[in-house]
Amino acid sequence: MSPHIFLVAGEESGDRLGASLIAAIKRRVPEARFSGVGGSHMAGEGIVSPFPLGDLAIIGVSAIIGSLPKILRRIREAADAVVAAKPDILVIIDSPEFTHRVAKRVRKIAPHIPIVDYVCPSVWAWRSGRARVMRSYVDHVLALLPFEPAAMQRLGGPPTTFVGHPLSERIDALRPNAEEARRRMSDPPVLLVLPGSRSGEIRRLADVFGQAVDLLAQRVGSVEVVVPSIPRLEAAVKDATASWAMPVRIVTSPEGKDAAFRIARAALSKSGTSTLELALAGVPMAAAYKVSFLEEMIGRAFIRVKSYILANLVLDENVVPEFLQHFCTPENLADALQPLVADKPERRRQTEAFTRLDRIMAIGMAAPSERAADVILSCLPGLNHPPPGAWQPPS
Repeated sequence: MSPHIFLVAGEESGDRLGASLIAAIKRRVPEARFSGVGGSHMAGEGIVSPFPLGDLAIIGVSAIIGSLPKILRRIREAADAVVAAKPDILVIIDSPEFTHRVAKRVRKIAPHIPIVDYVCPSVWAWRSGRARVMRSYVDHVLALLPFEPAAMQRLGGPPTTFVGHPLSERIDALRPNAEEARRRMSDPPVLLVLPGSRSGEIRRLADVFGQAVDLLAQRVGSVEVVVPSIPRLEAAVKDATASWAMPVRIVTSPEGKDAAFRIARAALSKSGTSTLELALAGVPMAAAYKVSFLEEMIGRAFIRVKSYILANLVLDENVVPEFLQHFCTPENLADALQPLVADKPERRRQTEAFTRLDRIMAIGMAAPSERAADVILSCLPGLNHPPPGAWQPPS
């Protein structure tokens, strides 16, 4: 009998993960059937979603409050669709505020359906009590970060398997060939500036980043500044960088962004996933972040991490300097960047640390989507072992 797998994603990044997962499962079990809630990427794999994924793309407290009836209705509709489909397994993908509520409802109505959570919630950073609560409605967690299985075990969460981060599938696109490596160390140095992927982040960081770059150029000479962005934010980035003293080249295509990463000497980035992407590309960086006073107070009260930089957390070493709130000044950022554009100990420390990422993140082994597919198939009732030759999850 062909297995029936139901997937629920809540945003575009989860939609992409879901599509890759479906493709990986199809390669192993061609007769597998799929249903789900997703967007255009999952639709390309044959998923017909009961409602548009865009209905869940709601940002801001006031917007969430105003859209609460619709959100609650979509949670009910998604859960009811799962129960009606009678799948052999449910896979919820990221977006825990949505997908976990769906999972709880499904577990209550149809407790026999196994549930796998693809992307471990950040219980290691804040609201750690969620880990233990998850045991009541999640049977297995697929983690993107190597330290998450131990964190989930320590916090009393469900069994968790590290499958790898999707960035590891893009290594060839991020790392330079011989010619690009020579350009990376040629003058003028290429400096990547990444003020964020949200309009609020850009507004808060653009001015201080621009002043820091200007200070750096005054100290080291000409610098070629590249700002990677996405098409929908291009106008906002242009406005935010218009007053910068240095000329700026904005790249919005994935190919242009990857090309810039391959030749960059150093980077100034907001804290977040971009720091791991830069580290995998071998680009030394300084990182910074600023939030409102209220958000700072909430963060101080609830967030428990030794660094806000994902690269530092994966390496388990604060190798990338970070400047938060009032420490995020042009002088501090320029001071941190200056040794990174030269062959100084600060640069060498970062580049040497980044070479450990391949081992830590199991890069060069099976792709994360392939590993995730194997674990999910092993969780199916009646299929207690992965298919022959499949990647074996750590015991």
